[in-house]
Amino acid sequence: MTKRTRRIVIVGGGTAGWLSAAVIAAEHGVDVAPEAGLPRFSVTLVESPDVPTIGVGEGTWPSMRSTLQKIGISESDFIAQCNVSLKQGTLFRNWYRNGENYVHPFTVPHGYNLMNLAPYWQVHHADRRFADVVSPQASVVEQYLAPKQSSTPDYAFVLNYGYHLDAGRFADLLKSHCVKNLGVQHTSANVTSVEADNGGDIAAIVTDSAGRIEGDLFIDCSGSRSLLLAEHYGVPFVSASDVLFNDSALAMQVPYREPESPINSCTLSTAQAAGWIWDIGLSSRRGAGYVYSSAHQSEDEAATLLYRYLEAEPELAAATDLQYRKLSFKPGHRAEFWHRNCVAVGMASGFIEPLEASALALVELSAKMIAEQLPHDRAAMEISARRFNKKMLKRWDRIIEFLKLHYVLSERQEDYWQDNRAVSSLPESLAEALEFWRYQSPWHNNFEPDDLFPSASYQYILYGMHFETMPRLTRPRNHAELDVRAEQLIRENAERVQKIESALPTNRELLGKAVNFGFSGSQVPQPIRNTR
Repeated sequence: MTKRTRRIVIVGGGTAGWLSAAVIAAEHGVDVAPEAGLPRFSVTLVESPDVPTIGVGEGTWPSMRSTLQKIGISESDFIAQCNVSLKQGTLFRNWYRNGENYVHPFTVPHGYNLMNLAPYWQVHHADRRFADVVSPQASVVEQYLAPKQSSTPDYAFVLNYGYHLDAGRFADLLKSHCVKNLGVQHTSANVTSVEADNGGDIAAIVTDSAGRIEGDLFIDCSGSRSLLLAEHYGVPFVSASDVLFNDSALAMQVPYREPESPINSCTLSTAQAAGWIWDIGLSSRRGAGYVYSSAHQSEDEAATLLYRYLEAEPELAAATDLQYRKLSFKPGHRAEFWHRNCVAVGMASGFIEPLEASALALVELSAKMIAEQLPHDRAAMEISARRFNKKMLKRWDRIIEFLKLHYVLSERQEDYWQDNRAVSSLPESLAEALEFWRYQSPWHNNFEPDDLFPSASYQYILYGMHFETMPRLTRPRNHAELDVRAEQLIRENAERVQKIESALPTNRELLGKAVNFGFSGSQVPQPIRNTR
C-alpha cells in the first residue's frame, strides 16, 4: 500500500499560508479521531520569526465571503479586527482618456440571466455609461454607499461585494483562528534545509529551532523566494513581462484628513503616464500606491506623480512628509505549481500586478482546490498534481489576458500606453476574442461555466472603454418583443437605483454599526468538517 496523505506541512505564514491552513483544516477536520494504529491527520504551519508578514494584497473578490463563512469566522469579527471596508468593484479614472471614468461593479447587469442588454444599450443608450444603465451599483459606489444594511445578516447582501482589508491584521486573525479553533499546529522556526527521500519527494524540512519536521504533502507559501518549489526543485519561472509591463510599485499608507471622512466602497484606479495608482479606503486610512513600468518611467518621476495625486485628494491628510515603500517584482508564474509532493500557493507560485485584486483570489482558489482534491495517498497525488497544474495554468492565462484587456482599449498617447496597444504584446487568444466581440457581445453563450471572470466583467470593461460591437446584420423575428423587454429591464434598473440609494447607509455608517453591534442575526459560523 502507498503512504496515506495525513501530514500537511505549510512553509510560510502571511495571508497565503494561514488562509491555506484554514481552508484545509476546516475541510478535513484535524481533530477527527484517527483510525486504529495510524497517525492523526495534521496541518502544521512553519513560520519564520525573522520575516515580517507581507500580505499578497488588500483587496478581495466576493468569493472571500464564502471562504470566511466556511472556515468559521464571523463577518462582524473580521470587520472589527482587520480594519475592513466593503468593496463593490473598481472605479477606473482616466484609463480611456483623461477626464473619463467608468465602473466595473461586482453586481451583474439587471436581468442578466434573461437577456443580454449590451447590444440594446449600444444602439439606444450609448450616450450614457454602460454600468449606469444596466446596474445600480455604479451609482452606489460613487456616493460612498454600502452594499447592505445593518439588518442584513453576516455575508448576505443587497449588492454583491468583497473586501478591502489590512493584510497584516488579516494574517493575524487567521493565525489565531487556525490555532485556537481549527487545530492547526504553529511552529516558529527558520527552515535551514530540505531533505528528500530516495524517490525525490520532500521527506522533511529541517529547522533551526524545531528540528526536523516530516510531512506527506508540503505547501510552499514562502513568498517570492519560493523556497521549496523554486529553490529546492528548480521549477522554472514563466515571465509575463512581454504582455504586462509593470514591474515596480511605490506604496504608502495615508491617514484621512478628518476621522469621519467618507470611505470609498470601491477601489480607485487612476491611470498615469506609465502605469496606474491604486487607492483603497479602509476604516482608519487609505492605502495608495503607484504601479508602473520601470522601462517607461524612473522612480523619481513615479514618486512625483504619486505625491501629486495624494495632494489632490481632498479627503486625505497631507502626504508630503510620508515615505513610500519601493517594491520590485517580475510579472509571471512558475511553469508548474504542484511538483511531486510540493504545491506552491501565493507569491511562491507567481505574481502579477494588483489590478483587479487577483492575488488573494488565487490563494483562495488554490487552497480550495487542494482541500477538495487532497489526494488519498501518494499514488493519487500524481493525478491531483496534473489536475491542479492544468486548472491553475489556465487561470493564470485568463488573469493575464483579462488584465491586458484594460490596457489595449485606451486612447492615451504616452509611450507606455502605445506600447501596451502594440499587437505584438497581445496574447493570441485575447486578439482573437477582441475580433469575435466586434461581432458578438460577451455573454453566457460564448463563455465556459468555469471561466475565472464572468462575461459580465468583460462587458463592463469593454463598454466602459467605448468598445463597439457591430449590430447584427439581421434582427430576430421577435425583435420588437425583445426591444420592449430590454427597455423594461433598463427602466426597472433605474427604479431600483432610487430605492436602493434611499435605503442604504454610507460605507462608514455601516462599518461603525458592524464593529459596535454586529449585523442583525449574526452568529459565529461553524466550519464544515469532513472525516478522512
